[in-house]
Amino acid sequence: MTATPLALTMGDACGIGPEIAAMALARGALPGGFVMGDIAVLRRAAAVVAVAQGVSLPVIAIECPADALSLPPRCVLVLPLAGLPRGLAQLPYGRVDARAGAAAAACIRAAVALARRGEVAAIVTAPIHKEALAAAGELYPGHTELLQAEAAGGGPACPVRMMLANEELKTVLVSIHVSLRRAIEAVTVEAVLETLRIAHASAARWGQPRPRIAVAGLNPHAGEGGLFGDEEQRFIAPAIEAARREGIDARGPFAPDTVFMRARNTSEHPGEFDLVVAMYHDQGLIPVKYLGVERGVNVTLGLPFVRTSPDHGTAFDLAGTGRADPSSMIAAGEMARRLSE
Repeated sequence: MTATPLALTMGDACGIGPEIAAMALARGALPGGFVMGDIAVLRRAAAVVAVAQGVSLPVIAIECPADALSLPPRCVLVLPLAGLPRGLAQLPYGRVDARAGAAAAACIRAAVALARRGEVAAIVTAPIHKEALAAAGELYPGHTELLQAEAAGGGPACPVRMMLANEELKTVLVSIHVSLRRAIEAVTVEAVLETLRIAHASAARWGQPRPRIAVAGLNPHAGEGGLFGDEEQRFIAPAIEAARREGIDARGPFAPDTVFMRARNTSEHPGEFDLVVAMYHDQGLIPVKYLGVERGVNVTLGLPFVRTSPDHGTAFDLAGTGRADPSSMIAAGEMARRLSE
């Protein structure tokens, strides 16, 4: 048994988050893990899974994170949070609801508070719905921005980056939840250099103190010498040179349509690089998700604690059916353990 509990947030109550969290714990895949949220929501999720899959998922309320270390395995342990909106377990599956968004945000904030106090080893967040967050009046468009603000505790926010990873490919993003136009504008020497610094420093956590970092270009063929855009010449290449002067093994910019294939690491094809820095959200996430969302893990780099998440969303079309696949949730928990230890 691990020596420190692992906090899972329940995610959006109208999505598959409660179901995959319950399944992951009931399978015994995440020892010392517990869910932060509404116990009625988790009981509803456990009942759905029980009917659909013919398995029993006992749900037990705990009083503090440490209880998760002493209770029997294969139970869905829940730390109930006070002050959540009423009636969450009665909300219809598969619909955007402000109450679900408010509850999801409250669970994240409570989990960060535990992590900052050292009461949990890491945080694994179940999927949230960005429309529900906005409907609840949240100022942050997603997990990464909310975690960044909460980790600062009212002080200056630490720079963070999103990484999506599986056993074959890791990609770190310069920008995340912004429009494509704004993502292009976000490609600056400072932003690319900061991404390289964060990626380089974070890699030591998974055993690569000197990672080989490939940098994707922004434009087709990485600009082709300025024929298809000059952002590579004006911003990306200077950032790479600055990083190399700091001892960071950064290379590129490379054509974005081939760099991910070159970095992919399998037994038949050893990758040329350990990770890829991508310029914007879809450029970096599509290659990893194409390899299988059931294996992908979202990691927030730069936080003072470990946070991972499944590589998929709330899957409103599957919510309430008991057919959601917990594989990515389990992978996220396993990676959280590795990074925290």
